[in-house]
Amino acid sequence: MLSARSLFQEIIDNDDSYQLFCSIAASGEAQGGWENARIAALVPSGLRDLAPRITRHGADEDKHGRIFNALLRKRGLGPVAVPPEADYTMLLERRGIGLAHEKLGRDETLTEQDIVVYLSHSRVTEQRAADQMIMLVKYFGDHPEVGKAIRMISHDEGNHLAYCHEELLRLTAAGHGPAIRRILRSCALAEIRIYRDVSLAVMDRMGALLGWSRAKAAVLTAGVHALYLYERLGGWRRMVRLRMPERRGALDGPATAAAAF
Repeated sequence: MLSARSLFQEIIDNDDSYQLFCSIAASGEAQGGWENARIAALVPSGLRDLAPRITRHGADEDKHGRIFNALLRKRGLGPVAVPPEADYTMLLERRGIGLAHEKLGRDETLTEQDIVVYLSHSRVTEQRAADQMIMLVKYFGDHPEVGKAIRMISHDEGNHLAYCHEELLRLTAAGHGPAIRRILRSCALAEIRIYRDVSLAVMDRMGALLGWSRAKAAVLTAGVHALYLYERLGGWRRMVRLRMPERRGALDGPATAAAAF
């Protein structure tokens, strides 16, 4: 019987599929680390109090990238190139979601509107990341090889999501509410399409590496499309709701170490 648990177990058990999985994850986290570091350096003067939290966010993402690379090294593997069609972060940028790398590469101070865009984009993508990590912790939190890494990353993703909620609510109170609601909606609707396309691309690669039958590949492809349909019909709304989190000040202080990795 196909399930999230059995699918991920199959990916972990095979060196080639595990190598691709960790490489995709490490690349995405490293890109997120760079983006947050650049945003922290370019925060406008009126929002400078945000800079340490954005820096912390970026440091966490860098740490996650190092963790995934360490998992590869533990198995005697190195990273492989991420297929362009499976590069979630870059596909989001090409769709105009978030702040463009070209903008972040310039030494020009960002505007308050840019920070609204950044936090709204992060609210959506961190929801996806948090959901995925909660699922992985449920099934593999005690796994001897990846369990510790999954638990650590899941905790951080929960902090990132809490931080986005808290900061967006502050900006809403400061008068940015209409823009935040508009950007959240457009980001969420774009993200679910890109997530579908990336999922299909990754499933296609994994199927080739693991020798899936046509029937198995068809079932998994149907599952990806079914998830997209659910999200398009209303599931996307979980990505745009704002509520004050239980974890207040989740990104205050320095990033936690990952000495074990």
